[in-house]
Amino acid sequence: MRTNQQRYYPTFLGAAHLVILYIFIQTVVDFPLAIWDYYHGTDFLYNPAKKLALGLGSIIFILYFGYRKAKTSVRNLFPMKWFNPLIIVPIILFLLSAHVFLNEINLWVEKVLPAPPWFWELFDKIFNNDFGIWGAVLKVVVIAPIIEELIFRGIIMHGLMRNYPQLIAIFFSGLLFALFHLNPWQFPATFLLGCLLGWIMIITRNIFACILGHAINNLLVLLSIEYYRELSEFSFFLLERDQQLHISYLLAGFSLVLIGIFAVFAHNEKLRN
Repeated sequence: MRTNQQRYYPTFLGAAHLVILYIFIQTVVDFPLAIWDYYHGTDFLYNPAKKLALGLGSIIFILYFGYRKAKTSVRNLFPMKWFNPLIIVPIILFLLSAHVFLNEINLWVEKVLPAPPWFWELFDKIFNNDFGIWGAVLKVVVIAPIIEELIFRGIIMHGLMRNYPQLIAIFFSGLLFALFHLNPWQFPATFLLGCLLGWIMIITRNIFACILGHAINNLLVLLSIEYYRELSEFSFFLLERDQQLHISYLLAGFSLVLIGIFAVFAHNEKLRN
């Protein structure tokens, strides 16, 4: 690692501190409210005004805190360089295929460490709003990708890309991203997504590309839950499980090759400029 060069914020420890701080701010309010709701039969934890105030307040604080610590411009912290939009095609293909074989890993984790009932209740609450599926889309496909990408592929990747080799930066960002979700039952999926988005940031140097990739993944998950019965009737899901896995492995590998080709072109373009 680059120990003799200037250390940029955040290092891995600084990034871990930022993530823990963000979780702490959320928990210091949510935990007492959860206890109160449990013993008094109230629903303050999911009060819209509370969620809006805490959500906006904690996000603004974390982004401002990271910006001040990084001591750089907003343009450097959240880069928006031009990228070839065609890279979205292999990203979609990879995410579609990855969901098939990651489901096998998630099932194995579920067998080893069964998820408690409250975990599935949290999943149900995604759809539990006055706007139905559109409210879920707003939360999961729009708001969450913007917030999480500004933190992880913005502030955090800014330091990791400059302090460590690219593979280590991708690994660290993916690891922190997975740990941040506090969800051991979906750790493999969030870790893989975090690594993919870190790679996209290195290739494109564009925060919007990462937000878009994250949004596409969350939309696929949301649609697979909402329209599970309809999707299960597609011819692909009527194949034997082994056949589904083989096809998904091939598609994932092919997609990664295409993304790698885009990475080479992006690197060559950078050298020419």
